[in-house]
Amino acid sequence: MERKRRGPGAGRDSAPRSGNTRKEKGAPRQERGGASGRRSGRGQNAGEVSREVLLNVFSQEPKKVFSYRQLHRRLGVTDKEGREEVSGLLKKMSKGGELIFLPDDSYILNPEFKGRTERSFDRPERSSRRGEDRGPAVSRRGGPTIIGKVDLANGRHAYVVSEESEQDIRVPVERLMFAMDGDTVKVQLRRSRRANERPEGEVVEVIQRQREEIVGRLEMSKGYGFIVPDQKRMYFDVFVGERGLADAKHGDKVLVKVTDWPEDPEKKPTGEIIRVFGPAGEHNAEIHAIMAEFGLPFEFPESVENEANAIPEEITREEIAKRRDFRDITTFTIDPADAKDFDDALSVRQLENGNWEIGVHIADVTHYVQPNSRLEKEAYRRATSVYLVDRTIPMLPERLSNGLCSLRPNEDKLTFSVVFEIDESAKIHHYWVGRTIIHSDRRFAYEDAQQVIETGEGDFATEILKLNELAKKFKEKRFQNGAVNFETIEVKFKLDENGKPLHLYVKERKDAHKLIEEFMLLANKYVAEHVYKLKKGDKKLTMVYRTHGAPDPEKLINFSLFARKFGYKVDLAEGQDISKELNKLAGQTEGKPEQNVLQSLAIRTMAKAKYSTEAEGHFGLAFAHYSHFTSPIRRYPDMMAHRLIDQYARKDFTAEKEEFEERSLHSSDMEKRAADAERASIKFKQVEYISGFIGQQFKGIVSGLTEWGMYVEIEENKCEGMVRLADLQDDFYELDAANYRIIGQNNKRIISFGDEVIVEVKAANVLERTIDLTLVDTVKK
Repeated sequence: MERKRRGPGAGRDSAPRSGNTRKEKGAPRQERGGASGRRSGRGQNAGEVSREVLLNVFSQEPKKVFSYRQLHRRLGVTDKEGREEVSGLLKKMSKGGELIFLPDDSYILNPEFKGRTERSFDRPERSSRRGEDRGPAVSRRGGPTIIGKVDLANGRHAYVVSEESEQDIRVPVERLMFAMDGDTVKVQLRRSRRANERPEGEVVEVIQRQREEIVGRLEMSKGYGFIVPDQKRMYFDVFVGERGLADAKHGDKVLVKVTDWPEDPEKKPTGEIIRVFGPAGEHNAEIHAIMAEFGLPFEFPESVENEANAIPEEITREEIAKRRDFRDITTFTIDPADAKDFDDALSVRQLENGNWEIGVHIADVTHYVQPNSRLEKEAYRRATSVYLVDRTIPMLPERLSNGLCSLRPNEDKLTFSVVFEIDESAKIHHYWVGRTIIHSDRRFAYEDAQQVIETGEGDFATEILKLNELAKKFKEKRFQNGAVNFETIEVKFKLDENGKPLHLYVKERKDAHKLIEEFMLLANKYVAEHVYKLKKGDKKLTMVYRTHGAPDPEKLINFSLFARKFGYKVDLAEGQDISKELNKLAGQTEGKPEQNVLQSLAIRTMAKAKYSTEAEGHFGLAFAHYSHFTSPIRRYPDMMAHRLIDQYARKDFTAEKEEFEERSLHSSDMEKRAADAERASIKFKQVEYISGFIGQQFKGIVSGLTEWGMYVEIEENKCEGMVRLADLQDDFYELDAANYRIIGQNNKRIISFGDEVIVEVKAANVLERTIDLTLVDTVKK
């Protein structure tokens, strides 16, 4: 199945962080904030919130984590002054030790201060010694403690990342209290013996667990079983008693819910199986296991489906009268051949002055998905469609994604549009943003449009050729302005009816793909600028932006040193034109074996793209302002952008920044989760595919080096496997990490990152998603 994507600027860039944003269930007004919240519906503004009121909220649910927005709702705070008052109180209470500030900008009651809430934080803190800062809280066990998040490094130890410590805290896995990657924990520090020694500690409390459900393979014994987790960063098994087996059989892939987390590290967590996927290794079992591993939904709630099915299909005359009518203007869609949700279309006509009117028309999803509806809440929860190798997990029910909202040919459709007046040199003279109605004349697959571009013949050849001509000029201007010309490689599969991979190939992006991408980038850029300029001065209207920060200078220097080992001179020192240097490298490596390796490393030097209400710009695209507007069928941030633009157009309206920032953060988190799930499904199919080539030899490139092995990416199919250093028979090899190479201890043979090698496929483990390779020879340069 080919996913519907628009290139690096229209949704292919990365996103940060993982984890859930917890959403509070609504509570009756009289229950929010206890007795102090009973104000006959009147908002609780500045001066009415106190430390005692906040402590009352936290004390009622001492183990609950509260975000800013949840507290504002509980307290009935509705104005900016009130929110600032709450924020200031929370910071004071956190500094005073009554609350714990968590890394995701939320708070929880500090259990060590239970029963001591009468202490005032307005007086100076008493320290153990006069004149000293109070420092980290002290655990009852005697050592200083800090709060942080677990970053699981390997099966021996993890690191806890905390704002309270300049260095990450190393914790042996036996002292983690079964905390997992992303969990928020309290760590008791151990005193270092040497001044420069990395701080170590032990987890004394797991404050917030990211997950209590684990995917794995059942290994049965007499009357009980153990779940061996799929996640490689999981360092423990889960015990399941006879009553919790749920008819699962030995070797099945299952989802287990942990019911007991022991304090004794010698014991195993205990759980019960809540879903059986089938025999491990079987296609559906593995794909369903990946879905469960990343918390992806299996179906829509019945109430959401019912709400979608109840939406009338008819477009009324009253609705048409509110919109600009493009139904008589030549319009078409260009999408993947197997796409079913068409969320963008282009209209083209030449004006009397010789300029061209190009309309970028986007499905008007927010016309059908109303605020506070079940559809809206489910779209927010999912935040994005997910594209696994064999299926799409949509953000919206099929009735909307493939039906009402999809811009199918020969049907009137409601759209939200950006319309440009453009001259022959690709200069934009005017633009307009608003709601429209269109009638698509033709549905093109990318291959159909590419044929028109290459032959100059076919339906709407004049329009397509003009769009392609303008798109190339827009792209040229982007690169002149500093856009970075890196493209990630996308691996595709042809599967049989049972999901077995028959063929693997790298998706090729031609002019037809780039044509669509340029006009989507243009629309996204202009809607962001449109909202940013609506209000003059420093206090701008709230908007959801797609942001991408500049690369880290230290990482750039390290990368430039690395590129030189391949013979490429890349000057990334401070003051240089970074984009120009990176683009030069992209051109020099194009078509060469090291292209993917070097470009992937270059991309890692850059900040991750994310959604934010801060207009921080997009480094990779060289846009000062950029948003996501063009894919509302599959991305929730686009729906937010549509709503905001429409509200600003219709009335004097100011959206709450905190609410949209929270939703942006959630969208970034869910985008990261979707990308991780997609990669896992691709890796599974790559391993399954390469298992049919055991004993065969391939040319590859060294794509990674560790103390125990070197990773090799096979050039032909982009499958990556490992050659274990222990399997190299001619010598004992050691890692020279500083120079990205391994060296034979006796023969001094050197194999470096990026070297071309010949490898043989030794084994492929579908259950572990690993490929073992044997080194046959290195390719002479």
